Amino acid sequence: MILFTLATVSLLLVTFCYSVKCWLSPFGDCRQCDGMGHEIKYDRKGKAKRGKDCRRCKATGKRIRVGRHLYNVSRCTYRAGTR
Repeated sequence: MILFTLATVSLLLVTFCYSVKCWLSPFGDCRQCDGMGHEIKYDRKGKAKRGKDCRRCKATGKRIRVGRHLYNVSRCTYRAGTR
């Protein structure tokens, strides 16, 4: 019983912390380009050069977090249902 209570409390704490993080910072770094907005290419000499723009984040380097996206979808659905 104590283990179940501890697991429930820890799960609620993690969920609350992630909700606060999504509220304070709804956008995170893009996982594909690591927040740079483009890929890095190297020429034959080994010198780093700017590559193509990231298609996933449209060269912004930012992406919307999953929790914030779910919140936006639920808010839109709620507003559409109460009209």
